[in-house]
Amino acid sequence: MKTPLQPRMEIEKIEPAAYKAVLELEKYIQSSGIDQSLLELIKICASQINGCAFCIDMHTKDAKKHGETEQRIYALNAWRETPFFTSE
Repeated sequence: MKTPLQPRMEIEKIEPAAYKAVLELEKYIQSSGIDQSLLELIKICASQINGCAFCIDMHTKDAKKHGETEQRIYALNAWRETPFFTSE
């Protein structure tokens, strides 16, 4: 039987000041006007680099909620080689 994905650590308990800073950064980014779908793609990429399966799962679901296509999500790790992404 599979168990649900769990966060690797509870950063809010381990490093409360760092967690607070991340939340403040998130507030700033949310107010910046960046497209929510693009923001989730960025978060997926960061999660891939960090090797965090929990975060990849979470941000992939969030990207889909904001209208991102599965094709672009699947191609993220090779984004430079695909025609699915532009600089605009």
